[in-house]
Amino acid sequence: MPCRREAKYFKYWCQLCLYTNKKYKESFKLQESMESFKLWISLLVLQTLLSISRTTAVVPANCPVVFREYIGALGKNVTFSDVPINPNVEFHFLLSFAIDYTNTNSPQPTNGDFLIYWDADNLTPSHISSIKAKHKNVKVGVSLGGDSVNGKNATFAPTSITSWVRNAIYSITKISKEYHLDAIDIDYEHFNVDPNTFAECIGRLLYFLKQNNVISYTSIAPYADDSVQEHYLALWRKYSHLIDYVNFQFYAYAKGTTIPQFLQYFETQRCNYKGGKILVSFGTNNIGGLSPENGFFDACTILRRQGKLHGIFIWSADNSMKDHFLNEKLSQDLLARAT
Repeated sequence: MPCRREAKYFKYWCQLCLYTNKKYKESFKLQESMESFKLWISLLVLQTLLSISRTTAVVPANCPVVFREYIGALGKNVTFSDVPINPNVEFHFLLSFAIDYTNTNSPQPTNGDFLIYWDADNLTPSHISSIKAKHKNVKVGVSLGGDSVNGKNATFAPTSITSWVRNAIYSITKISKEYHLDAIDIDYEHFNVDPNTFAECIGRLLYFLKQNNVISYTSIAPYADDSVQEHYLALWRKYSHLIDYVNFQFYAYAKGTTIPQFLQYFETQRCNYKGGKILVSFGTNNIGGLSPENGFFDACTILRRQGKLHGIFIWSADNSMKDHFLNEKLSQDLLARAT
């Protein structure tokens, strides 16, 4: 654990970073040389203080058995109130997605300046306040990245570690405060940087957000792909103490997965993300993995009896509307019996 003085200095730098970034954008033309000097100083401070933060232990959130659902990615007008919520289960909505790309016909990376890409007309700050007031067990988070943006890969492409972290801190903090968010999920699936750069960018962002109580819960969403795993495992090795859940995309395995295969995949990922709370998953768009029709809930029952079932997540509420959220109900009923 670092001393209080080191934590205090890091907090001061974060405040300076947010202030400088805002002023830099507002008054560049008038104060170009002075702001450039401030930026140079802040980067030096960042390099020094974040070398401390890499060894800092942040107390993880209390992580009960949880049900999580991605929502808002497909523009199908789904709302929070459409989804059934079991009062006996910790329930997390994950807004999908915030992406650091321009919202144009030919999207370009913005180096950590995140924009809202979920269905912002139906999933508003007032809707979040309302669903939380009605259901005390509900939390709402945002997922970063995703597979694509306007038909183009949402590739992780920072200009540098320090500049990406600075911009991400500013934009994610702003979104989190506006939308009253509790959680952040990392779901990048394409990369234009080496695993260490990804690990440092994401790890430092998670550190700031948790240390400054911007969010309470963190998660990552890898799947069984060599490049994806290489990047997320680099992050896990350095910053696992900051990550509460591993939303592993088991639906990315081949369609027709059997129960024994699923259980073996689960054990493989338990070994990869040793000590992590691995959440099991399926997709309601019939994409792959072990489906509810082929024994997903039977596999969950086996894991529950073994004391290994930490939660379930579904991709996604948008696709579940057609079935009236039947599998959301079944998932939560199973988890409620596990508590």
